[in-house]
Amino acid sequence: MTSSSPPAQSAPVLLDVVDSVATITLNRPEAMNGLDVATKDLLLETVQQVAADPTVRCVVLTGSGRAFCVGQDLKEHLAGLKGDTEVPLSDTVEKHYNPIVLALATMPKPVIAAVNGVAAGAGASLAFAADFRILVDSAGYNTSFAGVALSCDTGSSWTLPRLVGTAKAMELLYFPRTVSAQEALELGLATQVVTAGDFANAVGELAARLAAGPTVAFGSIRQAVAHSAAHALDDSLAFEAEKMALTGGTEDHLAAVDAFVAKEKPVFQGR
Repeated sequence: MTSSSPPAQSAPVLLDVVDSVATITLNRPEAMNGLDVATKDLLLETVQQVAADPTVRCVVLTGSGRAFCVGQDLKEHLAGLKGDTEVPLSDTVEKHYNPIVLALATMPKPVIAAVNGVAAGAGASLAFAADFRILVDSAGYNTSFAGVALSCDTGSSWTLPRLVGTAKAMELLYFPRTVSAQEALELGLATQVVTAGDFANAVGELAARLAAGPTVAFGSIRQAVAHSAAHALDDSLAFEAEKMALTGGTEDHLAAVDAFVAKEKPVFQGR
């Protein structure tokens, strides 16, 4: 299955679905994939579309050109501060950033951030919301927010402490700086760091592995881990029981048990 978002290559967000892997590409390379209103509108629509599509079993978020995403388009933001646009920053957080990251972080399927270059501000936050982050060795993160006298958004107050711990998260948020790909790997902000030549293959291999896996189980694990981060043990155990009941009734579970007994490798259908 292959699909693309029209018009080809001109839209600020592109969607390509191949072999159950949906690749969402931020496509404003001239602006380092800065997020203006048109991009945020289409990104929200696209993320919600793939989240709801049962044929999509893995999602990859990446950028075109030399950047992953530098966050809010500051030229448009400045116009908003001066009252020249219809969506000021306070509105765009609730209208765009919150629903985008919520859909990205809670969809019942794996998400990979393929960080092809700098990820700053909301761009870094989007990467933090993924399950896996593959960085090209020239990429880096910068929280950016405090540098322009803003609080953090797009879920970074929730995701970043869970990735690096509260103390390191506070340091990175209070004192924005570029965190290199190698440091990101040491901190736990990168799953893998590869050269530019190996980047596409590394992303493709992980995406294919995830897309061939037990999608309902992956989605349930992702939701259970998120649930446990904000709930007590007894609540978390109850949620785990719900997800075990769900996954125990799937075709993939039955096929896996049959394959185990037959000493064969299971083939998962994602249902």
